Amino acid sequence: MNDGRPGLDLERREPRPLEETEERRAPSRVQRKPRGSGLSVLSLVISIIALIMAATALFLVLRGGGEPELPPEEEEEPITFQFGDMVLTPLEGMPLNPYSKEGFSVDEKGRVTYEWNGRRARAGVDVSTHQKEIDWQAVAADGVGFAMLRLGHRGYSEGGLFLDQAFEQNLRGALDAGLDVGVYFFSQAVTPEEAEEEADYVLDVLDGQELAFPVAFDWETIAGDEARTDGLDGETMTRCAAAFCKRIEDAGYRPAVYFNQTQGYLRYDLRELTDYELWLAEYDAAPDFYYHFDLWQYSHTGRVDGIQGDVDLDLAF
Repeated sequence: MNDGRPGLDLERREPRPLEETEERRAPSRVQRKPRGSGLSVLSLVISIIALIMAATALFLVLRGGGEPELPPEEEEEPITFQFGDMVLTPLEGMPLNPYSKEGFSVDEKGRVTYEWNGRRARAGVDVSTHQKEIDWQAVAADGVGFAMLRLGHRGYSEGGLFLDQAFEQNLRGALDAGLDVGVYFFSQAVTPEEAEEEADYVLDVLDGQELAFPVAFDWETIAGDEARTDGLDGETMTRCAAAFCKRIEDAGYRPAVYFNQTQGYLRYDLRELTDYELWLAEYDAAPDFYYHFDLWQYSHTGRVDGIQGDVDLDLAF
């Protein structure tokens, strides 16, 4: 019976004599290599190579060679920056100065301007009773867009709270001239509780007055005289600033902290104040301060129409 495989004939046949069968098949026999002989040779060669490699590795280990030593990784030098003759390490987590120095220039009036990526900083002034009577319409016509007004101060000897004598007049005049207005308080707080007292004083004077610019805490060292604030440590200063700002923020205003570079680098812990706006005082044609800030007082000898004598000049980014 044929199972369907080609070339296979299963019909019965008469068996041939053994001698004839062997005789006829003998000439057609071909000498063949045993199956797998090539594979066996290859396996043998591989085994010999592996043995040689193992022996070499053992030899190197016994000689103390082992694996070749990798060159030591070079340690990265910590990032630092210069302030005067001091080398400082950046505060971890503190936002950095985002402004391009290429965006700063000085105009024909000697005022610094900033323009970068289609955005231009606004020009402003900050004033107190020291500027005497101000013609705010002339100030606005001279290209000034905002004003930071001193609302009051704490005495540095006995610690009383006082209203700036020109504040109410300056507030009315600046608003009537169309300027955006913010205020600052000259602090001499020595405890967070005194800073909160100063904030409450500011809020009482404002009495709900809407402001487009911040309410700033301005703590300064008294030069050339003895003051109750002499020797106040940076940690307490930071706590005072934070206490003032928290009180102002809770009342619905935008708080800010005013400081110079020495205070920013060596006194305040600015990481504790990043929830509030930062107002830097650094007198130069471009700020070199390492960290982020929102307002910049770049001169204390500026000249503006409508203001007698020198005045502080500012930019708002």
